[in-house]
Amino acid sequence: MAEKPDSPAKSWSWRRGRVTALLCALAAVLLVLPGVVPNTPGRVGSLLETFLPWLGLAVPALLVPALLRRSFLAATAVLLPAVAWSGVFGPLVFPGEAPEADLTVVQHNISDVNPEPGSTARALADTDAGLIGVEELTAPALPAFEAALAASHPHHATRGTVGLWSKYPLTGVRLVDIRPEGVGEGWNRGLRATARTPHGEIAVYVAHLPSVRIGPSGLSSGTRDESAVLLGKALAAEPLDRVILLGDLNSTLDDRGLEPVGSLMDPTGPGFAFSWPAKLPVARIDQVMARSATVTRVRSLPATGSDHLPIAADIRL
Repeated sequence: MAEKPDSPAKSWSWRRGRVTALLCALAAVLLVLPGVVPNTPGRVGSLLETFLPWLGLAVPALLVPALLRRSFLAATAVLLPAVAWSGVFGPLVFPGEAPEADLTVVQHNISDVNPEPGSTARALADTDAGLIGVEELTAPALPAFEAALAASHPHHATRGTVGLWSKYPLTGVRLVDIRPEGVGEGWNRGLRATARTPHGEIAVYVAHLPSVRIGPSGLSSGTRDESAVLLGKALAAEPLDRVILLGDLNSTLDDRGLEPVGSLMDPTGPGFAFSWPAKLPVARIDQVMARSATVTRVRSLPATGSDHLPIAADIRL
């Protein structure tokens, strides 16, 4: 018996692939409007926003069944998430020519179990950055950093486990208390200093927000979000116009949990610059942000002895 003209094995059809087309539309909506996903239970919304660029993998994943089913409807619908991803993340991939930078800064969580802090410090010095912010700086690692950076960055300040090395004089150094409720007084992960640069005074913050965990119940980010609110209050009270924030914020800038911080800073320039984990980076949780200045480009640097990659950013003042 002859096959029917519209047999899936022989012809394309507009009738098949409705489920695939619906999934394409859903992926497009989530890419453009991730905020429609509620953050309870399990902070699913923040989890989606943290890994939002990877939702682009839905395009090839949905194209395969569309082609196998020979569905005009599904194949056309695949354009929806493709266009949505290009609109949201295309400028990060094809940023165009960046303006000349006035200052380059580096942010790096050096890891409190880094076996080679000296070589890590030398790698950071070789970047020739004007400012270097570090987190998870332990007491045993501090002398190695001081020795390796003394010549290139003669000015530095530390508070708890965060540090700032600078080519420019630092004044007004103080602790920034971003401890979530219930955390002991020995937990110090924030500092603020004034850097006297050739372009004027800049308030520089270095911060390390609490870690998050992904488990069966979803994303555990309550303490991180609480710490972000405290950091946001400190930034809001900063009297200097120009501000630079260097930090391991334990999430991406798309995560609504960082809104108390991100809403006070100017948009960050292009570049995915995935920083974690160092062996197979899937997200940039190390951030460089600025206010009354423009972060024109962000990029990840070669691996050190840390489980994070260093992040370099060019800033136009």
